[in-house]
Amino acid sequence: MRLDKFLVECGLGSRTEVKKILKSGRVTVNQAVETSAKTQIDEKKDHIAYQGKRVIYEKMVYYLLNKPKGVVSATVDRKYQTVLDLLDDTARQKEVFPVGRLDRDTHGLLLLTNNGALTHELLSPKKHVDKVYQAEVAGIMTQEDVRHFARGIELKDFTCQPATLEILAVDELSQTSRVQICLAEGKFHQVKRMVAACGKQVTDLQRIKMGPLVLDETLASGDYRRLTESELASLEVFGVAL
Repeated sequence: MRLDKFLVECGLGSRTEVKKILKSGRVTVNQAVETSAKTQIDEKKDHIAYQGKRVIYEKMVYYLLNKPKGVVSATVDRKYQTVLDLLDDTARQKEVFPVGRLDRDTHGLLLLTNNGALTHELLSPKKHVDKVYQAEVAGIMTQEDVRHFARGIELKDFTCQPATLEILAVDELSQTSRVQICLAEGKFHQVKRMVAACGKQVTDLQRIKMGPLVLDETLASGDYRRLTESELASLEVFGVAL
């Protein structure tokens, strides 16, 4: 691989920016300063450093985002801010994309990666990957609603697979509920439509879990981080090279 291509893919900057960095003498290859962008390197064996710190080649990257309300789960949108707008230049240069989508007014866990094979596995209906949400609801959710979810709610255009509804809290005075919902599908507005089919309305919706990944409570809304080693290990069950 060419040295400039390697440095670009590692997030040091654009091809033009990387060439300037090389000319400044801040990059070493096996402890020797290298200024030529055309230099061929072995990304797996050679020791590449920038300002004395080793640069590790990553083909695939994984970010856990606490998506805020008002942001769309897309790579480009002419009207609204996208989840990619929340990333720094280094992350965006890896050409990541959201795994699935959350509605614009839904917040919580969203995985961003450039691993298309893993994305397919996580979203495939055949895999039945659970998604867990917590919702604030206008109206009192009941045990009949729990049974309704378990049977599979019939909507206008499709019948939902059986899902789990857990009632976390009920406020009789304000006529509101807080619930947790686990389902293996991801249809458009599905959680909201399922609750609406029970005669209530979702007023706030947060995803807290997707497959083995759990929302990091230390992440502020709009913040993100790389997956930890243990989180990456938990994804190996899908049989995809990470």
